[in-house]
Amino acid sequence: MIERTGDLWWKSAIVYCLDAETFFDANGDGCGDLPGLTERIDYLAGIGVTCIWLMPFYPSAQRDDGYDIVDFLGVDPGLGTPADLVELVRTARERGIRVIADLVVNHTSDQHPWFQAARADRDSPYRDFYVWADAPPPGAEKIAPVFPDEEDSVWTFDEEAGQFYLHHFYRHQPDLNVANPAVRDAIAEVVGYWLAQGLSGFRIDAVPFLIETHGLAGEPGRDPHELIRELRAFGSRRAGDHVLLGEVNLPPGGMREYFGTGEGDELQMLFAFTVMQAMYLSFARGQAGPMATALRELPPIPGACQWAHFVRNHDELTLDKLSEAERGEVFAAFGPDPSMQLFGRGLRRRLPPMVEGDAARMRLAYSLLFSLPGTPVLFYGEEIGMAENLDIPGRMSVRAPMQWAGNRPNGGFSDAAPKALRRPMVVDPDYAPAAVNVADQRRDPDSHLNWIERAIRTRKECHEIGWGAWEVLEADDPALLAIRYRWNGRTLVALHNLGATKVTAGMAADDLDAEGLEEVLGRGEHGPRPGGGLEVSLPRYGYRWLRSP
Repeated sequence: MIERTGDLWWKSAIVYCLDAETFFDANGDGCGDLPGLTERIDYLAGIGVTCIWLMPFYPSAQRDDGYDIVDFLGVDPGLGTPADLVELVRTARERGIRVIADLVVNHTSDQHPWFQAARADRDSPYRDFYVWADAPPPGAEKIAPVFPDEEDSVWTFDEEAGQFYLHHFYRHQPDLNVANPAVRDAIAEVVGYWLAQGLSGFRIDAVPFLIETHGLAGEPGRDPHELIRELRAFGSRRAGDHVLLGEVNLPPGGMREYFGTGEGDELQMLFAFTVMQAMYLSFARGQAGPMATALRELPPIPGACQWAHFVRNHDELTLDKLSEAERGEVFAAFGPDPSMQLFGRGLRRRLPPMVEGDAARMRLAYSLLFSLPGTPVLFYGEEIGMAENLDIPGRMSVRAPMQWAGNRPNGGFSDAAPKALRRPMVVDPDYAPAAVNVADQRRDPDSHLNWIERAIRTRKECHEIGWGAWEVLEADDPALLAIRYRWNGRTLVALHNLGATKVTAGMAADDLDAEGLEEVLGRGEHGPRPGGGLEVSLPRYGYRWLRSP
């Protein structure tokens, strides 16, 4: 049995993802900043956050919201100074909050000094930092760009260099050649530098694209996973309790190898994309089947590793692992207008408008999030029920500024003129700052914010979810999802009714002491199931966590 230790803090973390530029503007220039975020650390500590995931804060060409980096070892001057970042990390750590950051080393901006040197001179040592070809290799046309709305090839000809260069993302983001030892050393330098500044780890962007170039570059026979093992080992030497959280959107069988061999020598955490996609299919159908199947299909993982779950991430809500028909069901339920969809595979909406502000459905979703086997990840604003702004193009629609108050300019985010904001506020009157904000919800004991805080507190008390063995129980009603956890002699059963009508149903579990379970979240009735097991009653979109004392 794995004991809870500080070295495995990520197994029971509450992660909160945010972009400093849209969180709080301390100097009134229209752009959020690191000092502003530091001012709001006590707010995050108050709702129970234990880990902040910072989206890119590095100097950038600002053509992809900071993911087109021009200096991996700097801080964007518009966000603050390196000293501001150190102060943020120190302040957060004093409140019991760790800070991790995006590590975006699959590519650089085409304005990065490395690429500028590479394109200018074939003899430059930086030429081999990227992947070049006189012509796209055979079969290159079969490799789809990540963003098919703007790119039709992963190869672009550079006039100055006189060759084509590889880019899986935008053409202004050339891929780094990680087969080059000098590139791997440079990436290790980035990791070492930021760990020395106090970061507790990294969310690694687009890991499959980082390590695998589809045979278009690299050494024959090279193990693509070697890079991850090197980064894990290097980071462990610098900070033994650091974490690497990977963005790996693959089918379940393909995800397991990214944890590494044995007890796990690669990534400690992976996002469970297939569970998230199945969750929305279950929401659309009002049935637990898709989620139950997705959970059962998750492969066993090393004891020191963990799944990460989310309701909403910072990109499009991808549904690419669903079938076309299943994706159509989710689109019809939650994004029927083509303007709400993206790339033909995802949604550019947040949850509250998808469910028309139905508080029961919102609480169901987050009760699910906090009770799934793994670590919950919140995207900023989810705790107050923020919406998207579909007038903001593409994936940025869900990255509108945070809404702090209903009676302040720009929702309390910034004192700047609205036209000076880095990104416009949510304008839908049902979800604009006047209707949805932190200040009002703090004063309302039945608000979404206060419910989220209570749910997080309960989740932090229930160590079974982060540490225990789990199984999906067979339920008598197709709308009911039941997950049982067992850890250190205690049992917790998380129950969720995904349907729009009340259910009374049983679960077969001969060794479950139904009368010995106490309610820790939600309300209803429960008791022994005739023939053995547990029987419960749940209202429409209801949830209940039952736990042995």
